[in-house]
Amino acid sequence: MLIVNGDGPVLRLTLDRPEVRNAFNDELIAALTQSFEDLASQVRAVVLDGSGPAFCAGGDLQWMQKASSYTEEQNYADALKLAKLFEAMATSHAVIIARVHGPAFGGGCGLVAASDIAIASSEAVFAFSEVRLGLIPATISPFVLRKIGHGHARALFTTGEAFDAERALRIGLVHELTTADSLDHAVERKLKAILAAGPKAVASSKELAMSDPLSLEAAARLLAKARSSEEGKEGVSAFLERRPASFKVER
Repeated sequence: MLIVNGDGPVLRLTLDRPEVRNAFNDELIAALTQSFEDLASQVRAVVLDGSGPAFCAGGDLQWMQKASSYTEEQNYADALKLAKLFEAMATSHAVIIARVHGPAFGGGCGLVAASDIAIASSEAVFAFSEVRLGLIPATISPFVLRKIGHGHARALFTTGEAFDAERALRIGLVHELTTADSLDHAVERKLKAILAAGPKAVASSKELAMSDPLSLEAAARLLAKARSSEEGKEGVSAFLERRPASFKVER
């Protein structure tokens, strides 16, 4: 269902339902949500990937068929669980890297959008495919709109058409393309950068990027707080003294 592997400050979460292309069901949603909500404070980065040829095919058809018999209120409760998964990712203190090696459809695109960094193989394929089933990409929309904007979302939400990794890069859904053979190397480069930085500064910078623009006063106050923090003082001292900062973790 979900493979969890810890490696010090790095946690790897692998969707492990290859027989259904790693599609969501209520159990997988619950397992993922708990993993993000219960992240240990020492975890600084999470790599999210999938078993088999697909990253995530969206909703499991049997799960969705069961939901079709629910009342509207039951469906609301069920959909809210999925929305809370994406919110748990976005508000996590750790940097989440989506390692997209294959198709990402529907909610799979939501995982990509809710991640902080998305690195995709050039063979990956994407689709906001909900409309093909008479559904809408509602729970993923807050995170997708932040990534690709309203214009691209209107075109892709309303057609459900599949698009390649080049287009995903162009519209900002993913941040980097690489060959399948180089995907792990690209992820490792990002991990090294994250682990070389101050963990509190990284968490605050993630929160900053997710927020509305700050007032001048609030921005100045936030920087002042960082400068006067122990982590900030250590980082500046290490730079001036040409030594590794104490918070740097070697990979």
